[in-house]
Amino acid sequence: MIDDVKKDAAERMGKSVEALGHELAKVRTGRAHPSLLDHISVSYYGSQVPLNQVANVNVEDARTLAISPWEKNMVGPVEKAIMNSDLGLNPNTAGTVIRVPLPPLTEERRKDLIRVVRGEAEQSRVAVRNIRRDANSELKNLVKEKLISEDDERRGQEIIQKLTDQHIKEVDDLLAEKEEDLMSL
Repeated sequence: MIDDVKKDAAERMGKSVEALGHELAKVRTGRAHPSLLDHISVSYYGSQVPLNQVANVNVEDARTLAISPWEKNMVGPVEKAIMNSDLGLNPNTAGTVIRVPLPPLTEERRKDLIRVVRGEAEQSRVAVRNIRRDANSELKNLVKEKLISEDDERRGQEIIQKLTDQHIKEVDDLLAEKEEDLMSL
């Protein structure tokens, strides 16, 4: 029973760390990266689909992304979706290829982005701690129902705490990596 609680908690904590990774990928650094546009969706024949399902996204150089829609009539909607996104990018169209130049980040903008990244990391830490709390209360319920002993509960809580420490360290590592990425030119 303790293994079930541990397995569930580990799985949920892993998902929290993974979600943080996806959120941090959206925060742009000074370099062009195709994952920057992952969260953008495009109107495709009346429905919203992810950009990477209607076009090919490549890195042209360190500060430019090249987007090649698979259909010629999708150039306009793709360009519009990028302009309306929260990234503040201005795409340039040349025939069927859309180039997205990434402006260099100012020092002030970098500090703002670091603040955003730290907020995301803190939300992930809180999520991991909430999962720990849920797992510990599950263990308490098992003791109340006399399915496990108090010693087993204590051992289970220690295991859950180790899992929590491990996942919070992963969050901190992701944060440090992203901060370093943002501050490098």
